[in-house]
Amino acid sequence: MSKTKLSFDTPIYVLAPLAGYTDLPFRSVVKKFGADLTVSEMLSSNALVHGSSKTLSMIEKSPNENPYSVQIAGAEVDVIKHAVEILNEQEGIDVIDLNCGCPVPKIVGHGSGSSLLLNLPLMGSIIRTMKDTSNKEFTSVKIRLGFEKKNHIEIAKVVEDSGADFLAVHGRTRAGKFKAAVDYDAIKEIKAAIKIPVIANGDIDSYEKAKWVLEHTGADGVMIGRGAVGAPWIFHQLKSGTKEIDKNIKHAIILEHFDKMIEFYGSYGVVMFRKHLHTYSKGYSGASALRVKINRVVDPHECRSMIDDFFSNSEIVY
Repeated sequence: MSKTKLSFDTPIYVLAPLAGYTDLPFRSVVKKFGADLTVSEMLSSNALVHGSSKTLSMIEKSPNENPYSVQIAGAEVDVIKHAVEILNEQEGIDVIDLNCGCPVPKIVGHGSGSSLLLNLPLMGSIIRTMKDTSNKEFTSVKIRLGFEKKNHIEIAKVVEDSGADFLAVHGRTRAGKFKAAVDYDAIKEIKAAIKIPVIANGDIDSYEKAKWVLEHTGADGVMIGRGAVGAPWIFHQLKSGTKEIDKNIKHAIILEHFDKMIEFYGSYGVVMFRKHLHTYSKGYSGASALRVKINRVVDPHECRSMIDDFFSNSEIVY
């Protein structure tokens, strides 16, 4: 098996899995413009094992996604083992990641996601099984700082001792959902306590914030999710080391994203792109008028022309 281009010699920039957003078109765009690692949307190990065609289609990646990580969720060792065996058959996957952080009640109710933080022996057993079963280069884990309260060092040590190659840490507990302040000090403490690479995650929404988090925590990389929605150029900024982002680069990235959506979803990509366009157009003059117009357009050519015209001629007002 050839080695991937995933190295922790310098900080790495990772696109976080985000349901409904980090599909193949979006991942291919952030990859082209600077992300080091892209991750699939979270897949249910049960759905994989039961042969769900929707779940299998979510594994599909863009040719430029190298290295590429697939994230799975589950709570049963045998099911996870079978899911990893299915992923072993798929070419082009470099990392299998276990989600131990998702706070959504539906996931937690099944014992998956951040629920695993309540049962560290089971979590460790699942990680060991993944590592032993996988034929991929890396096994990684995404965690939170705890369930109700923090026990982040204990969690991180179980992850390391169970054979994971690296770890991504969302700096909140499960109880903190997405609202509580992110505890970057706790991420720093994890980095100091274990030897495997640590990637910091949580509320990293600008070039300056990403740089500060890297410096403050000493982490080996940052993982950006919601901060990249509407601003995928954050990866270009980090990769090129420039705070300022040229309006023309934004324009090119937005059009590239639209083209990839149409390529992947056909004309339905027009409808799916609306939510992205609402975010992209924030801060531009005439944004609200564009949103009203775009909601009526279904033809890809008409829509592309409208987007091209808007971002060519509208001024950034804030």
